[in-house]
Amino acid sequence: MTSLTGHAARAALALLLCAFVMTPAAGAAERTGSAADWTARPAAGGAGTGTGKDDGRPYFYLEGAPGTVLQDRLAVTNPGRTPVTVRLRGADAYNAEDGDFALRGSENSTGTGAWLRLAADTVTVPARTRADVPFSVTVPTTAAPGDHPGAIVAESAGRSVGVRVHLRVGGPTLAALTVEDVTVSGRTIHYTLVNRGNTALAPRLAVGADGVFGTLLRREARTLPVELLPGQRVKLTEPWRDVPALDSVTVRLRVTAEGGAHSEAAASAVLVPWVPVTGGALLVLAATVLGAYGYRHRQRRPPGDASPRSQPTSEERHLVQAGADT
Repeated sequence: MTSLTGHAARAALALLLCAFVMTPAAGAAERTGSAADWTARPAAGGAGTGTGKDDGRPYFYLEGAPGTVLQDRLAVTNPGRTPVTVRLRGADAYNAEDGDFALRGSENSTGTGAWLRLAADTVTVPARTRADVPFSVTVPTTAAPGDHPGAIVAESAGRSVGVRVHLRVGGPTLAALTVEDVTVSGRTIHYTLVNRGNTALAPRLAVGADGVFGTLLRREARTLPVELLPGQRVKLTEPWRDVPALDSVTVRLRVTAEGGAHSEAAASAVLVPWVPVTGGALLVLAATVLGAYGYRHRQRRPPGDASPRSQPTSEERHLVQAGADT
């Protein structure tokens, strides 16, 4: 990692621009790939993590105090037989609502994506060649301490690749998170995680549930498949396949992360098998309606009113009349 300021920084970047290199891709003689197989990744021998063993770096790691200029190189490799033109830009990173790592557009980037400058916004890489593109990140003097996640976005031939830039600004760091909005719906526990600190976190989750007659669920802490970035909120779910059909339960979630971050939350729910209960309720309702209708119908008859069968039929009236004539 290199740290420069003022004119020295501009001079060093100019030298890097002059050193913008294009070298044959390793093993090019044996490759038969197309231009669409281009790749973008941290260049070998770049700033890296300072270990000197950065040939396989999965992302850029840069660290410096406010006001410094940090530099590294992006390698764009074209193993195909025809040239490929790749567009490059910086972008801020954030968590999508479900926790996925996402990137903002250029116009919406105000952090690392806005502080990052590439030696070229577009690079044309000849067949079977690698181009190393220098870039710099100028950390503002007003930048807050902590992690500022971003990426370099490379686009060409209908493909878009984001190479992560993990930038840490020097100063006090705070690891803090909360778990909120815990609910139970069907066979799923829903909850929300919020990173309230200034460092990226790999949260660990432990789950427990108790019912009227004892323990229903116990899951030891495990690392969730999400990197929770500073200031971000994500909505996650936890499956519960053996949820009881009828019970009153209390679900408890506990989350932890490195740096001493931890939080707990609980929620209560009454679990009812709604299909049979609803069917039974409809039967009771139907019986109640029929009973009420019959009762009201009987109440409407005037006092002393005979039933329809107690009235004489026409044949009976004829016999009565014949008896009277005799």
